[in-house]
This record gives sequence, C-alpha cells and structure tokens, in this order.
Amino acid sequence: MAITCFIKYKVDPTKHRQFAEYARHWGQAIPACGADLIGYFAPHEGCSQTAYGVYSIEDLATYERYRAKLQQHPLGQQNYQFAQREGFLLEEKRIFLRNVSAPHAPLIKE
Repeated sequence: MAITCFIKYKVDPTKHRQFAEYARHWGQAIPACGADLIGYFAPHEGCSQTAYGVYSIEDLATYERYRAKLQQHPLGQQNYQFAQREGFLLEEKRIFLRNVSAPHAPLIKE
C-alpha cells in the first residue's frame, strides 16, 4: 500500500513568488525521480505562511532510494540551492500517512 508524504512549509509571506517557482521545479524533478506528485499548494486565503507539498510513494524503502536520486538530479540540486539562496522557506516538516478511506484504499486486516 502506498504512503503519502505531506510536507508542511512555513513560507516567508513576502516571497510567495519564489515558493511558486520552487514548486514548479519540483513538479518536474519529483516525478523524474520516482514519486507520484500530487501537487504543491501555496497560500491563497487565510494564513499567508502555510504551504504544502504532497506526493505518494510505494513505501519507506522506496522513499529512501527516491531521496538519493532527487539529491543527484540536476534540477533537484538547483532547487535546493535556490531555496537556500532566496531564504523563503522558514520551516519544513514531513509526515507520512496512508490512505484508509474507502473506496480509495483497501481495508486493513488486523
């Protein structure tokens, strides 16, 4: 069963344009490295500092291989450097969840 990674970002509210550029780059690099990108979501209404990146991957072992590929991917490297240089990411937290709602996921046998 696939797991989904939710990345919660705290973004500098004066640098939404930089975050959008960062997200577009991941839109190319993440699928190229083996994850199923669901999307990046930027602030629109309400809190101007909260953004999300969401993608699914087979399991944590596959995630580790994916992360290694992403670190070697030219666009991935450029994007890491871009984020460091521009300083728009103030905080980043990851959580891995599995979909347990029907009809989207099979029943879990205990």
